[in-house]
Amino acid sequence: MASLRSLAKLTNSVAISTRTMASHPLAGLLGKLNHVAIATPDLKKSSDFYKNLGAKVSEAVPQKEHGVYTVFVELPNSKIELLHPFGEKSPIQAFLNKNKDGGMHHICIEVRDINEAVSAVKDKGIRTLGEKPKIGAHGKPVMFLHPKDCGGVLIELEQE
Repeated sequence: MASLRSLAKLTNSVAISTRTMASHPLAGLLGKLNHVAIATPDLKKSSDFYKNLGAKVSEAVPQKEHGVYTVFVELPNSKIELLHPFGEKSPIQAFLNKNKDGGMHHICIEVRDINEAVSAVKDKGIRTLGEKPKIGAHGKPVMFLHPKDCGGVLIELEQE
């Protein structure tokens, strides 16, 4: 009988925690992982690395307004975005100055509605890097979240 009571308590606590998670203000806001971005000092070398592994790798595309060149590596379930500095004020150059060999720069998560997502994260006290969304490398609205508010990770939200 005691084990039945323990099981009932466990079942009730799981049901309560499930409801709590489902009713979380950000539940349903975050979608799938779109890409992991990697800053690289040598775009050709990094592109060739993934090509040699058999991945489909795009050509480098200058993103003047963002100060980067981007290359996308297509994977079956996501992408890798290779970033290289473009122009004198590239934020990627600042990153590479601190990380000479390159490394993970940010992760990108899709959201259903970028404006709703930005409003929701701001309501939670999460700072954004900018006042309103900008058009990102995929031609869709994006917003970056401050890494100090996101466990040390720069997060990009992108409209689905």
